[in-house]
Amino acid sequence: MFNEALQFLLKTIVDLFVLAALARFFLQFFRAPFRNPLSEFVVGLTDFAVKPLRRIIPGLQGLDLASLVFAWGLESLLVLVLLNLQGYPVWTAGPHILPVVILLGFINLLKYSIYLLIAAVFVQAILSWVNFYSSISSVLDSLTGPFMRPLRKLVPTVGRVDLSPLVLFVICQIILMVPIAWLESIAVKMI
Repeated sequence: MFNEALQFLLKTIVDLFVLAALARFFLQFFRAPFRNPLSEFVVGLTDFAVKPLRRIIPGLQGLDLASLVFAWGLESLLVLVLLNLQGYPVWTAGPHILPVVILLGFINLLKYSIYLLIAAVFVQAILSWVNFYSSISSVLDSLTGPFMRPLRKLVPTVGRVDLSPLVLFVICQIILMVPIAWLESIAVKMI
């Protein structure tokens, strides 16, 4: 019982920082505006690790690789700790465990990236009904626009209702259920 509570607590805290670091990477990747409460929160939450990492890991053509490496390293460390707490002998398993842990960390980053996209589309849809001119609307549009624009050209509106978010949700769920679940099952079998 204590072990499960500890795993839940570790996963919750670490995943908050992983999601924030991923959001920081995607905010910069999609050139989202940084003068809003959401971006400032993400930057404030991750600055303690990203700024020192930038001295070691430079950006690449405008990409914030330090944020991505921080998220990946933190998630891989979490996978390693959770495996240990679940009773797997990670410290005596040999050197083959490290590539598998790194792969599982990468797969989790892919999942979290899709979850971030789903959340951004969901919040954007809610804000379009409630408060279209919110301070984070431009950020959400920057994050979701590259995915929504092609779908809006293909999916017709029905009674002035845009159905493209629903189509994107279905696509994201299929990606989570088929290729990512397949990769995860392969990585787990390697342990």
